[in-house]
Amino acid sequence: MRKKSRKINSGNRIIFRSGLLAFIIAWTLLVENPLYAQSKLVRNIKNGKDQFVVVYGTSLSSNECGKSWMDEVADYFNGKYGNHLKYCLSGKGGRWSTRGVQHLEDSVIAKKPDAVLIEFAINDAHEKFRMSPKLAKLNLEYMIDRIKLQYPACEIILQIMNMPVGEPARYRPNLEDYYNVYRKVAKEKKLLLIDHYPNWQKIFKQGETVFLGYVPDGIHPNKESGKNVIAPLIIDRLENKNR
Repeated sequence: MRKKSRKINSGNRIIFRSGLLAFIIAWTLLVENPLYAQSKLVRNIKNGKDQFVVVYGTSLSSNECGKSWMDEVADYFNGKYGNHLKYCLSGKGGRWSTRGVQHLEDSVIAKKPDAVLIEFAINDAHEKFRMSPKLAKLNLEYMIDRIKLQYPACEIILQIMNMPVGEPARYRPNLEDYYNVYRKVAKEKKLLLIDHYPNWQKIFKQGETVFLGYVPDGIHPNKESGKNVIAPLIIDRLENKNR
């Protein structure tokens, strides 16, 4: 009886230890990556730290196009947490990731960012640049690694934008391959990804005429789209990055 009791007690201890280990692992994962956790950027401004964001990419995130949604994002977080968020648009129309690499030092590194939003896939997919998805991935990884080397605490956020229609789409027959590069890199490097594509798909399914009401020239969302389609998703993903 004593031997049997010892075996039972030993078994219970093993079960208890296994259960305790599983609980500790689960708790550690929850603490490090909590459900609906806020991005580092939002946590910092929430704690009263001034944050400077560089938005880097194509015409989709520069000039009036980028301003239409970044103004909304900045106004939202500054209104909610105090005026701790500033940004600049460092992208330029017609740029693809090779130009992004070439201008990284002056357009991003020199500005000492706390966070960087990157998107170049829409132009990497353009036939005239003769960019393969493999080279696009190498360029993207270089930009990420160079920023992190200079500023280890900087948060890198990747964006997937809208699809084009009409003539802009004809020049980008394999756009989805380039958007998948961003999905893959975000997963591999554990970066926050803001994927606007599903929202634009919902609009596109309503018909091309409806879509063109949001994207008049077939590729650049208008101001209202920036405010009502793009900005809300950025805000939601920054506040609830695991959703």
